[in-house]
Amino acid sequence: MIVQHAPKADILARREQILAGLRRILPETGVIGEALRLKPYETDGLAAYRQPPLAVALPETTEQVAAVMAFCHAEGVRVVPRGAGTSLSGGALPMEDAVVLGLMRMNRILEIDYADRLAVVQAGVTNIGITNAVHERGFFYAPDPSSQLACMIGGNVMMNSGGAHCLRYGVTANNLLGLKVVTVDGQILEIGGAHCDAAGLDWLGLITGSEGQLVLATEVTVRILRSPEGQRAMLAAFDGTEVAGQCVDAIISSGIIPVALEFMDRPCIHACEAFAHAGYPMDAEAMLIIEVEGSVAEQDELLGRIKDICRRFKPLSLKVSGSAEESAAIWKGRKGAFGAVGRISPDYLCMDGTIPTSRLPEVLRRIGEMSAACGLGVANVFHAGDGNLHPLIMFDANDPVSFHKAETLGADILKLCVEVGGCLTGEHGVGVEKRDLMNVQFTEPELDQQRRIKSAFDPAWLLNPSKVFPLKLPPEALEAARHSAVPMAAE
Repeated sequence: MIVQHAPKADILARREQILAGLRRILPETGVIGEALRLKPYETDGLAAYRQPPLAVALPETTEQVAAVMAFCHAEGVRVVPRGAGTSLSGGALPMEDAVVLGLMRMNRILEIDYADRLAVVQAGVTNIGITNAVHERGFFYAPDPSSQLACMIGGNVMMNSGGAHCLRYGVTANNLLGLKVVTVDGQILEIGGAHCDAAGLDWLGLITGSEGQLVLATEVTVRILRSPEGQRAMLAAFDGTEVAGQCVDAIISSGIIPVALEFMDRPCIHACEAFAHAGYPMDAEAMLIIEVEGSVAEQDELLGRIKDICRRFKPLSLKVSGSAEESAAIWKGRKGAFGAVGRISPDYLCMDGTIPTSRLPEVLRRIGEMSAACGLGVANVFHAGDGNLHPLIMFDANDPVSFHKAETLGADILKLCVEVGGCLTGEHGVGVEKRDLMNVQFTEPELDQQRRIKSAFDPAWLLNPSKVFPLKLPPEALEAARHSAVPMAAE
């Protein structure tokens, strides 16, 4: 049965009826409809955009999720999935006529199998919660986004999140074995499982990173890995961002793959040092955090080789952490960078473009030129080893001119990433932030094929509407859409 999205006016007129229907499925505490209690759900990590939803549903089981989805599908009501709301691309931004389906109460670890090195968890388990559950047995879960204390594994799957250590261990997709998902009409499906490389089509690969456009993940089976013998972090300080970028390219080109290779520029160094007191070099224009792991002998060898490469670029200083506490402080500063920058700017936009590492010096120079030209500061902190940039554009959201400049600069930075052979997003997703830039990276036929996949899973486009796909279609695409079975994203 194909259900069409009900008109917005009809949905709003039936609001009480929809709330009553949700309350027949969930406990009273699992449905939120009061205006004041909806406020926390009106935005996510991209806090410059806000819109209260029609209602919020908070299921605790996969079966409840399926019942809510079946009800909303039958009523033609849009659904916006939400985990912890840490998305920096507006991935969980609601609509006035949509139900936010929050998975944060689905927070149980269902199974840990140390022999087969896997864990089965509900979608609302935090990223760090998996490692916390297995670390006493000498295991850990590798992907570690900066928001890992709060972000949830279901959201990590939908955005294919990475983190500082993805250079060595890969992103979510590389650490995922199986999913239990719910379709738009409330069917429960199991994909993959406790084994590698399931037979048939790669449904797991299609769904991972799909940003809630196709299905909702309710249970996740992940790989857990043996903890390394040890690890050490090293700080390398430089007198310019461009020369630091050259050093990054030289390290990667040498064939050395550190566990992590992170970049900070002066504004970020100062903000993070004030927060973490990690001993960052305050006289540097740029700093690299380089971590290696293994036995003491392996660490010594790798650090020695990396130091030799760094010395070719005349560093201001090279410092290896001398204790576990010192390493923890170094990472506390890096993991807290986004919050630390929030202490020196009323607002910021966090970009997420990815580039070839060989173009890093050029791109950093051009970002500096673009920043100076528009009059807004940019703090750079990012995963340098895999070229995943996170320029933080500092602005004042209460000043419309400042906000417009920030959006324009952000778009220009992302266009630059595509221009040099990169892409619009590395781990934050497209969301609402980058949707109208998708045609910078993709041709209209390529976008049309993506829309057809969306329509195959969600014919009425009820799941996470107005995300990912451009709203501003060119005239020829508008005409084609009128004669196509593919719904337009603006509908």
